[in-house]
Amino acid sequence: MSTDVIDISNRQKMNWTTTIVLVLFHIGAVAALFMFSWKAFLVSAALYWMAVGWGISLGYHRLHTHRSYKTPLIVEYFFALCGALTLEGGPIFWVATHRIHHQKSDQPGDPHSPRDGAFWSHMGWILWGEAKHNNTRLNAKYAPDLAKHKFYVWLNNWHWVPMVVLGVILYAAGGLPMMLWGICLRVVVGLHSTWLVNSATHMWGARRFATRDDSRNNWWVALLTFGEGWHNNHHAHPTSARHGLAWYEFDVSWITLKFMRLVGLAKSIQVAKVHSALTPEREVA
Repeated sequence: MSTDVIDISNRQKMNWTTTIVLVLFHIGAVAALFMFSWKAFLVSAALYWMAVGWGISLGYHRLHTHRSYKTPLIVEYFFALCGALTLEGGPIFWVATHRIHHQKSDQPGDPHSPRDGAFWSHMGWILWGEAKHNNTRLNAKYAPDLAKHKFYVWLNNWHWVPMVVLGVILYAAGGLPMMLWGICLRVVVGLHSTWLVNSATHMWGARRFATRDDSRNNWWVALLTFGEGWHNNHHAHPTSARHGLAWYEFDVSWITLKFMRLVGLAKSIQVAKVHSALTPEREVA
C-alpha cells in the first residue's frame, strides 16, 4: 500500500467519485452561463477572490504551507475556511501535497509534473489514483504543524461542509442562478486557474532563476491567481511572501499582504529582495 498523500502508482484506476463530482460542477458551470445576472456575477467574483486569493494564495500556499508571514490565529482559520471553498481539499491535505511537490518538483514522486504529461499535471493527477483527502493521519506526516490544531483536523475531515453551507445561503438569497454562479462556475474557474500553476507555469514562460525544476514565470496565470503565476520566482525563494519580485510582476496577494501589515494583521513577512538574477538576497519585512 502506497504511503503517498496522492497514490499515483496505478494511473489506470480512475477515481470515479472525484470524476463524477467534477463533471457535475462543470455541467453546473455551463448552465450558469444561461442564467446571467450582474448580481450573480459580482457575488461570484467576490467569492472567487475570497476562495482563490485569500484561501489558496494567501492562506493554503503562502501562509499554511510556507509560513512566509505571521497573522493572528483567527485570520489563519478564516483563510483556511476560504481555501476549503475551492473544492481543493482541506488545509492539511493541500499543504502536504504542495510540500511534496516542492521536495520532488519535476522529479519522480512529484504529484503533478508536466514531465508526466500536460493533462496529467493539470487535472489528470486528480482524476486517476487514490486522492487521500480525508486521511488526516497520513497527511499529518507532511503537515505536522497544522495537525496540532483541532480546527484544521476538523476542516480537513469535513472540508466539503463550508461549500454546502455557502450553497444553501446563495440559493436562499438568489435562487438557482446565484447558487450556480457562486458555487459551480466560480469553483470550476478557480480549479482550472490554480491547476494552471501546476501545468502551465512548468511549461510556458520565462525563467529568471536556474532552479532544479522546470518552473517558469507566467504573467497570465499570475493574473488569474492573484500572483501565483510568478512560479519560477517562488521555486527559487519558496518562503518569500512576495512572488512578483519585479515592479512589473503584478502580485495582488502581495499588495493585500502589505495592507494587512499596515493594519496590524501581518508581521514577520519573509521577502526575497533581488538586486539581479545572480545576486538574490533575503530579508525580513
